[in-house]
Amino acid sequence: MKPTKPLSGEALIKEVNRRIRVARSYWDAHNNSACRKERERALDLYNTLTPEQKEKIPQQLRVWLRYRSEKYFGAHRTPPGTGRKRKKQ
Repeated sequence: MKPTKPLSGEALIKEVNRRIRVARSYWDAHNNSACRKERERALDLYNTLTPEQKEKIPQQLRVWLRYRSEKYFGAHRTPPGTGRKRKKQ
């Protein structure tokens, strides 16, 4: 269900925190496709924040969003769906 109006202020910060935590929980559960999708949503919202609002995001979450997830899901990685070649039986 889509919100009727765009988030702003504290609600936006809270939603960014929530989405990063959800992405991390998917990461911990080794659910990479769901983690990638949730991380992209969190990153889109994070990029709408002002520098002052970004400072309100806990550092641990910011580091995970920018560094750790970029390391594993960045553009330099093999995109999902390419998969390995299967052995012919």
